[in-house]
Amino acid sequence: MRQAVLTEPRRFTIADVPPPPIGSGEVLLRVAACGVCASELDIYQGAAGHAVYPWHPGHEVSGVVEEAGERVAGLGPGDPVAVWVTAGGYGEYVAVPAEHCFPAGDVALDLASLAEPLACAVNAVELAGIRLGDDVAIVGAGFMGQLVQRLVELRGPRRVVVADTRDDALARAAAAGATATVNPARDDLAEAVLDATGGAGADVTIEITGTQAALAAIGACTRMSGTLVIAGYHQGPPRQVPLADWNWNAFRIANAHFRDVATILGGMRAAMRLVTSGRLSLEGLVTHRFPLATIDQAFRTAIEKPEGYVKATVTP
Repeated sequence: MRQAVLTEPRRFTIADVPPPPIGSGEVLLRVAACGVCASELDIYQGAAGHAVYPWHPGHEVSGVVEEAGERVAGLGPGDPVAVWVTAGGYGEYVAVPAEHCFPAGDVALDLASLAEPLACAVNAVELAGIRLGDDVAIVGAGFMGQLVQRLVELRGPRRVVVADTRDDALARAAAAGATATVNPARDDLAEAVLDATGGAGADVTIEITGTQAALAAIGACTRMSGTLVIAGYHQGPPRQVPLADWNWNAFRIANAHFRDVATILGGMRAAMRLVTSGRLSLEGLVTHRFPLATIDQAFRTAIEKPEGYVKATVTP
């Protein structure tokens, strides 16, 4: 089978390797699509200190069961699924424990590959504790911000204010139901949130940019004793937060990153229930699709984010 391998920064090769063997509780999955995750971009660029090459990335996977181990029940050849894997998703096949598979039903398989990042968004919104009638500010309207916004809308908020420095991202947020949008590169973020909430500030502010600037700004958007949710991917240089201000305002601070496998799988289960039931639409989120042979271009596109970009997938 063909497998993408990052042999050095900014250089993928396509290797011919045997299909992975499966254990008695595993399935062999023919990969339909694998999403390009922002968390992989640092290693692709050689900017992550923990990077080790060769590297076999790819963890946002969907596909069709090719073969099932003897102890697998409820899954068989031909079943479409979303799966949780930790690596190797940019290949024609992956071996996956059966309990890491979630039925995709009639959902298009390139959209089903979004189940893992959607699980992250599900768990972040659950942790945020958004209540009926809450005012919510979402700082970041990229792919993950779009997922979070769609889930927040299901919680019954009063106002949803979305901020981003890209006008095309703000247009998508408005189309998805945002009460107000603001571009912090032009307008004052806190002032916009206060205006939209009658001067009260957001009950919950969700940061999902992974930038220092957003961390410095979110407190001023939030009411006293409100909740700050850190959902951005903050790796690389150390960040600073205005802790004296956060402490004085008695904010609840929630770190919306999860490493516990049971929590991740629970998020995926909820995510696929929402999607397969039609309660949540993922339409419009996959904007760029690449064959395996052009995976380098897929990663460059995810870094450059051209006009209209939301999410890229690779299809082996």
